[in-house]
Amino acid sequence: MLTYELPKELIAQQPCEPRDAARLLVLDRATGLISHRVFQDLPELLRPGDCLVLNDTRVIPARIYGRKAITGGRVELLLLGKMGARSAPAGPTDRAPGTKEEENPEKCVSYRCLGQPAKSLRPGTRLQFDQGGLQAEVLAWENGERIVRFEGRGVEQALRRVGEMPLPPYIDRPVQAEDAEWYQTVYAREAGAVAAPTAGLHFTEQLLEAIREKGVRIVFVTLHVGWGTFKPVGERELASGRLHPERFRIPQETFEAIQEAKGKGGRVIAVGTTVVRALESVAETHDIRASTGSARTEGTTDLFIRPPFQFRMADALITNFHLPGTSLLLLVEAFVGEGPMRAAYEEAIRLKYRFYSYGDAMFSLGS
Repeated sequence: MLTYELPKELIAQQPCEPRDAARLLVLDRATGLISHRVFQDLPELLRPGDCLVLNDTRVIPARIYGRKAITGGRVELLLLGKMGARSAPAGPTDRAPGTKEEENPEKCVSYRCLGQPAKSLRPGTRLQFDQGGLQAEVLAWENGERIVRFEGRGVEQALRRVGEMPLPPYIDRPVQAEDAEWYQTVYAREAGAVAAPTAGLHFTEQLLEAIREKGVRIVFVTLHVGWGTFKPVGERELASGRLHPERFRIPQETFEAIQEAKGKGGRVIAVGTTVVRALESVAETHDIRASTGSARTEGTTDLFIRPPFQFRMADALITNFHLPGTSLLLLVEAFVGEGPMRAAYEEAIRLKYRFYSYGDAMFSLGS
């Protein structure tokens, strides 16, 4: 596993403005050659017939602050996803058909959450939120997550009003009003992520149009990035070979565009590790070269991509620079190779590239 030491000043605290003025390290993984461009140059690196695949997930304002009703102690919650009738855990959160929660979803909604301070958020703890008129109760613990039931008038609207963008912990500054736009791709449309697919943050509408004019087809997948994206890989993941599951969907149009590109000798260029994970999850059960048959193009994936791995869908990868010890870095290492990847990261640090979510990008191509 690649490890490296990064000077703190290279962790980007603000995005590049304009978005596509970010630096772009180009790595030919066949030869190991490295060149340096800016993201605006991307159309020059693409070919007619290529297929560019983007993740259109939209980050929800998932971080909210409140206090415990009895003690007044401050609490912080990160909303991970709304509980559905089939996904609700057993025990205290069970609800029979016809109960208040099912009949009045706008007045009573349960979410999976992470919470701080974690130890004090025991089942039965009542919470209050000064803004939005919300109250809540911790119902259960499950695999490190809290199941929290929110109560109030127009719960979903209230949560959107009080929530803020869940910036990663290495962005060491208060959330700014501009982050609501900055930490969202220009093509985000399917709400459900708690972290941005950061490789896509570099695209502008003008750049996307220039790519289309080059003869490159642009298509979309949806993978809702979960909280596991920032977790260091632990012994449990290494032993099981699986990761925290994330929901994904690949439209039929996207699947057919990929088949067409590969059939005509074009490259499938994945924008971000999330796109790779969605595509390769389909490839586990479907031969992309087959012209018939149905693929599992919707569901959840716990696919853990690490060296060695045979990539069947992605031919090239655009991604940001990732934290040591994470599954994202292991995926890129599997795609690029340990030697070329180490050289690329050393070069990026030497030339003071900006790292992580608001940082610069790397384009890995070749075979």
